[in-house]
Amino acid sequence: MSQTINSQEVQRTVEALKNAEALVICTGAGMGIDSGLPDFRGDKGFWHAYPMYENLGVNFYDAANPIHFARDPEFGWGFYGHRTNLYRATTPHDGYSLLKEWSEHLKLETFVVTSNVDGQFQKAGYDPQQILEVHGSIHHLQCLRPCSREIWPNNEEIPVDLVTMRAQHLPSCRRCQQLARPNILMFGDSSWLS
Repeated sequence: MSQTINSQEVQRTVEALKNAEALVICTGAGMGIDSGLPDFRGDKGFWHAYPMYENLGVNFYDAANPIHFARDPEFGWGFYGHRTNLYRATTPHDGYSLLKEWSEHLKLETFVVTSNVDGQFQKAGYDPQQILEVHGSIHHLQCLRPCSREIWPNNEEIPVDLVTMRAQHLPSCRRCQQLARPNILMFGDSSWLS
C-alpha cells in the first residue's frame, strides 16, 4: 500500500513550524522500530522478539510484571536485563536527528514527551532536562521495597542466559543493599517511583 504525500498538508505543516514558539515531540513504541527495537503488539509481536518466552509459555504481560522481582528476581531481571542490554546497544535511527535538526534550524525550544523507556532521545543528543519519560527509564534503578524515593543511574552489567531468560547478576539498592529494580512503570505496578 503506497501513500500519496499531500503537498497542501506538507505546506500547512511547514507554516505551522515557521510560526511555532516551541516544538513538542510526542512518541510511543513505534518510534524505536526503525532502530531495530521490537514492538510488543499482541503475543505474536512479543514472541517474535522473544521466542524464548514463547517456549516458556510467557506473554508480555507476564514478563513485564513487577511481581517477578519479589518472587523470582533472576527471572524478573532476565527480561529487563535483556532489554537494558538491547537498548544500550541500539543506535537511534535518522528520524531522531531529523527532528533535532528541524528544531535547531527553526530555533525552536524542543520538548520530548515519550512513553518509551529506552533512552534513545538522550542517545540522539537531546537535552535530558527537556525529555519527559512518562513511564520512567530502564537506564535508572530504584529500590524494590522501596526504602527511599531515590533513583540512580543503571550502570550495572546484567548478563542474561538466553535459554532460560534468567539474569546472572542482580542489581542491588545502593542505600539498603536489597534488590533494585528498573525505574519504569510495569503492569500492575504499585511501587514505581515516578
